[in-house]
Amino acid sequence: MAPISRPRSMTISFFFLFFSILLQFLSGFSDDSNPQENTKVDDRASSRRENGSTIILVCIALAAVVGLSAFLFKLWQKKKREEQYARLLRLFEEDDELELELGLRD
Repeated sequence: MAPISRPRSMTISFFFLFFSILLQFLSGFSDDSNPQENTKVDDRASSRRENGSTIILVCIALAAVVGLSAFLFKLWQKKKREEQYARLLRLFEEDDELELELGLRD
């Protein structure tokens, strides 16, 4: 059975989404403050770290949800495929009792 591959455009769009999120992190971690404002710089730096760690945790949770959803979808597809295959086998299965009831066989 051949694995299901993603379309190329979906892979490219996923790459650009990931890259844009990465750029947001890099811009959030840059230090562009003046050394003369020590008290304000410390407050902003700590809030940026908190925001950065919150964003990272949200992205990890989002990735986990997407991964779990993809896994469950693949599992559902496999189960559905197995059910359809079982129905196909039953369709072509010879049923002796049915033939005897209809009088087609002695």
